[in-house]
Amino acid sequence: MEVICLETEAFYTLIEEVVQRVGSKDKPEKKKWIGKDEAMTELEIKSATTLQKLRDEGKIRFSQPQKKIILYDRDSIHEYLENNAQDTF
Repeated sequence: MEVICLETEAFYTLIEEVVQRVGSKDKPEKKKWIGKDEAMTELEIKSATTLQKLRDEGKIRFSQPQKKIILYDRDSIHEYLENNAQDTF
């Protein structure tokens, strides 16, 4: 058996690097185009009618690759939320 000794500072530096590397690999990449359920979750709405209204009024971007498939642009949803944010006093 081999024993490796490290100074305290070197040990904590090593631990920080490991945590950073593991943390960066665990973050899933968010998709640009999301489905109805995920869009409703992002907007925190429960009504599909409200989602359709936002789409029909051109407030959020969408793509319709097939007749029954509608995908929503995640960035436009976040932009819509930012544009409607109220500043505090």
